[in-house]
Amino acid sequence: MSATERIPEPRSARPLSLLGADRAALSAWMAAAGEAPFHARQVLAWVHQRGIVDCDGMTDLSRSLRARLAEAAVVTRLPLLARERDVDGTEKWLFEVDAQNGVEAVVIPDEERRTLCLSTQAGCVLHCAFCATGAQGFSRNLSSAEIVAQLWQVWHAGLFRAPLRPIHNVVFMGMGEPLANYAALSPVLHLLTDDCAYGFSKWRVTVSTAGLVPVIDRLAAEHDVALAISLHAARDELRDRLVPINRVHPLDALLGAMRRYASRHPDREVLVEYVMLDGVNDTPADARELVRRLAGIPVKVNLIPFNPFPGSGFARSPVAVIEDFQRRLIDSGIRTLIRRPRGEAIAAACGQLAGRVANRLPERQRFAMAGVPA
Repeated sequence: MSATERIPEPRSARPLSLLGADRAALSAWMAAAGEAPFHARQVLAWVHQRGIVDCDGMTDLSRSLRARLAEAAVVTRLPLLARERDVDGTEKWLFEVDAQNGVEAVVIPDEERRTLCLSTQAGCVLHCAFCATGAQGFSRNLSSAEIVAQLWQVWHAGLFRAPLRPIHNVVFMGMGEPLANYAALSPVLHLLTDDCAYGFSKWRVTVSTAGLVPVIDRLAAEHDVALAISLHAARDELRDRLVPINRVHPLDALLGAMRRYASRHPDREVLVEYVMLDGVNDTPADARELVRRLAGIPVKVNLIPFNPFPGSGFARSPVAVIEDFQRRLIDSGIRTLIRRPRGEAIAAACGQLAGRVANRLPERQRFAMAGVPA
């Protein structure tokens, strides 16, 4: 089944992705088609707020504009292959993005609020040692429309009656390295924070990265969203093994990017994600080195109990070890939380997402794409 429905485009205007186009792209399309750019706001509201992708249903547009949109529009729909629910309320949605690949999105409830974890790639180029997504290899980047479609389909699934907001927070912590697909991610961030589309506060959108330093600086310059760093080690020799992109952008470079991000957005803390691996990165010496490395950077640390998957070769740190590690960081003045595992029964917890990926790239080529020597 094709994940994309295409309608012939007119000669007078460029092709238009109804789900993937942000306000700037829609305004440019309108201008090229000889229409007033303000119509972009109307289209955004129809598509994202009301869930209407049938141009004939956009009744506050002229008949001629509706006809032109219908001829030019590209509508990306992702077939839902599976939907699983854990006893803790966590839901995992498996979407088909093409005949060979599926990606997973996760809805995480917390009392009256819901966080949606989105995927940006089919597989992942970075191959972090403790992550199920990286273990399965990499197939391709998702388009902006394929990223937004995950949110759009959950948002408009009719799960929650008005006036309840379907989703309250969006985190890019699903399959893939978001900043390795920045060209597609950037329009999505614009849509999420656009009041004519989803209207998320800048405090409720988080982008996670394993450490693509130049793109962190670009994100800081172009967007005001929360930044999460998948750190997981405070020593280069260990992080080289756990997070291979560290071989290209080592800790000093990454910490410098974190300081620059915090300087550009002084009202924010950088979220540091640290998976707790038994006997690997959870010793008192590791805690002391983490405190030393983070000195002077406004951060909040999330300690993540490791979520096992077959063949990982790692085990979760004991609860007492995780709590001792937390105490050492707090005593040093670092705000530190322990993330409660969610969705473990349906393999939807942090680091477990695997989807379905036809790994088309050998390891050497996959690493080269991310700038990591094989």
